[in-house]
Formats: sequence, structure tokens, C-alpha cells
Amino acid sequence: MDAIAEKRRTAEGRSTAPSHPYDPAYDPLVAATPGHGREYAPTYWIGTAGEPPPDDGPITHDVDVDVAIIGSGFTGLSCAIFLAEEYGIKATVLEANRVSWGCSTRNGGQAQCASGRLKRSQWIGRYGLDTALRLHAEVCEGMETFKHLIRDIDCEPQPGGHLYIAHRPEVMPALRKEAAVLREVFKYDARILDAETVKREYVDDKEAAGAMHEPEGIGIHAGKLAFGYLRKARALGATVHPASPVEGWETRNGFHYLRTPGGTVRARAVGVATGGYTSQRLHPQLKNRLLPVLSNSIVTRPLTEAEREACNFRTTQVLTDTRILRHYYRLMPDGRVQIGSRSAITGNDAPQKKYEQKLVDDLYRKFPALTGIEIDYSWWGWVDVSHDMMPRIFQPDPAQTVYYAMGYGGNGVMYSAQAGRRLAALIAGKSAGPELPIFRSELPFPNVREMVESQAFAPFRRVGQWFLYRWYHLKDDVF
Repeated sequence: MDAIAEKRRTAEGRSTAPSHPYDPAYDPLVAATPGHGREYAPTYWIGTAGEPPPDDGPITHDVDVDVAIIGSGFTGLSCAIFLAEEYGIKATVLEANRVSWGCSTRNGGQAQCASGRLKRSQWIGRYGLDTALRLHAEVCEGMETFKHLIRDIDCEPQPGGHLYIAHRPEVMPALRKEAAVLREVFKYDARILDAETVKREYVDDKEAAGAMHEPEGIGIHAGKLAFGYLRKARALGATVHPASPVEGWETRNGFHYLRTPGGTVRARAVGVATGGYTSQRLHPQLKNRLLPVLSNSIVTRPLTEAEREACNFRTTQVLTDTRILRHYYRLMPDGRVQIGSRSAITGNDAPQKKYEQKLVDDLYRKFPALTGIEIDYSWWGWVDVSHDMMPRIFQPDPAQTVYYAMGYGGNGVMYSAQAGRRLAALIAGKSAGPELPIFRSELPFPNVREMVESQAFAPFRRVGQWFLYRWYHLKDDVF
């Protein structure tokens, strides 16, 4: 029996326990690594998913593998699944902390037919109609990939579509225009609803001035989905090693030497799927390619029947509002309300109670009947926003077998499945997919490249982000 098989046998029946507590102030722009064996964030998903499934334990000695994947979230695990299913490749997945410790267990659980931050009309403006139509086909295919991948995972799916709620009347003309583009150009059945219809037939969000309904959208339990991906990947022969952060990376003679605390992994190819938790020191091709942004979430206690009626919750569809700093929210299968939005600028500021309180106040404004309701879960996490608001699945250097998939901008629950599939194809030596910018270009730097390439520029990016947030707030709720 080889060493990896022995590790699997001895680890069978248990998950790797944390060796360090959760770090609420972690910040990927300043931390050397995401940590080593840290506990999960105290999210609703982790609190209600049950015991984590068995994994393969930390790397404990030097190993030689065909494919190493860095990051065990939705993207990394789905990549491992597709590598096994479609190419017969059994990947070795490396995770710094516990399995799916980052974005995948801190999101809002909303699977929408989108990826990145841009609307379809913005795709047309940036890329032209031809490319925009192919991008639309890609995300629609991605939704089908996601549905196929979760068909045998008990992740509490709530299908029915996505309701994009206008948070003030001034937004409705732009929403009507976008819906017309979706219907007439993309043949995607988006419908405009007036405020009375939204409040009577869907939910009495007091801010709702109307809405656009999209046919595709599924709410899921993020923790149960992550654990389902883990079970599926390991059943197909992948090995998943938590508490194994990559602390050093050298490439020599076509091999990648990934140094972890327990041993070095020598890999012929490496896929990077670290999302908003990508260390600035992980690999030169990834430094300053993302702006990690914090997002907060809260989950209430289960609503009483009277509270549910007072809010007129008649839908369990995923909901977002039209703010630039948008809210994402829904009624959960167990009768709770989850709501999330943007948060602090830095990791050090994230634990401040005022950010949770702002979200609580936002909940009360939308649903006054819930004023004073107990909040059972509160957490925050980092979102991987690219500097042009679109993801990439790419091989940055044709001479090196290094590939990455990231930059979903908060729309990764669904598209991470398709990105994992596209990443698997790249690693296997195939084309990532159709001729699209997200497969044919690298994650861009910010505009002032020579400044950004300096590590010292990170604080200035944060200052710029602060001013942007102030401006977005004024545009959302004042002007």
C-alpha cells in the first residue's frame, strides 16, 4: 500500500480537527498565508451542516503527484471531481485550514445565472454583441453543470429563480431596460414586476419599488454543498489534505515544489483555486491580481408564523436588491431569514460590532416586523473581486503548468462548478472552453500598474476602496 493510500486508510471515518482557533481579523492583503489548521468561521452553514466528512489528513512527508490543487473550496473540489470523471486524473488537493474553510462556507448560498459583477448590457458595451452572447451561453451552461453536479447532494436546494428588487423608484427605468435586453437580445425570459405584485405575491420588502424576475436561481446550503463535494471528490480517488498551507513554491525542470509544514509536494501541474483567500506571496502571477472585499452575513432565529405573515414571505427564491453595495437575502428552509452585504475595508476592522449592526438595521428597514428579532449567526468573509469585475480561468505562462480559476466577484456559488470543469480541462491539456476573454486573458492589474506591483500599494488600494464605498452609498441611497 502506497503512502497516500495508507493515509486515506488511517484517516477514514474522521475529519482533521483544527489546531488553531478561528482568526476573525485575517486579511489576505497582509497575511503571509491563510493560516495553518484554523477552525471554521462561525457561520450558519457550518453550524447546521453536521460533522465534516472524513478527509485525508495533513501532508506529513514529501510526496510526488501528477496534479496538485491549492484550495479545497467549491472550485478546487469541483475541479478534482471533473479531473477524475472526465480525464481519469486523481488530484491531490491542498488546504491551509479546514476543508472549504474560505469563501465556500462564508457566502450567501445563492446560485445565480451569472459570474463576475457585470450585467449583460455591460458585456455588450465592453466586448461587443457576439462575445456577450457567447458569455451568456457559457453561464447558462454553467448553471446546467451546477444542477448536474448537485443532483445527488442534499444541499437543501430552493429553486424558482432570482428576484432582483429595485430598492427605490429611480432604479426602475434601468431595470426595465436591462430586462428588455435579456428578453430580446439574449432570449432569456426576464420579467418586470411592479411594486404591488412583488409585495403581494413574493415578499413585502418595504423598500421594493418593483423587481426583475429571472428564471434561473437556486438557493443552497453552502456547508452541505461543500461537504457533498468533498465526499464526491474522495469517492472518485482525489485526496484532500487540510492543515497543509503552501508556504513556499519553486519550479524547477518542469516540476513544482510546494512546501507545506509537513512535507513538500512535487507536482507536474498545479491548479490554484484560492479565491478571496489568495495570499500575496503564493505565486508571482497572482500578486495584486485581485482586490479581496469583505462581505457580512447574518441569520435570524426561525420566524414565527405571525412574523412570516407580517413580512408576507411567499417565496423562497434568492433575492438581491439593486444597490451597488447590494443586499442578498432569502427565507431559508428552516424558516430563518439570511441577509448579507458589504462590510469593513480591512481584516482588523471586520470584528467591529458596528458592521453587524448596520446589517441588522438594513434587515429592519426592509422588514420592520422583524425589529428586535434575535440574530443566531453572524460572520464575514472575503470575496474575490477582479479589477475588471470578470473572472478568469487561465494558464498565465504557456511555459509553466500553472493554472488558476478565480475572480467571481460574489457570483461563485454556481459558476465555481463550471470554472472547476474548465480548470480541469486546462490541467488535462485541453482547451478551457469557447473563445472568450475569461479564458484567453489573465487577471488584470489595476490601472496604475507600476504602483500596484509594489506590495506597499495595498494600503492605498484600501483608501480608494473607502472612498468608493462612500460614493456608492451616496448613489444608492441619497442621490
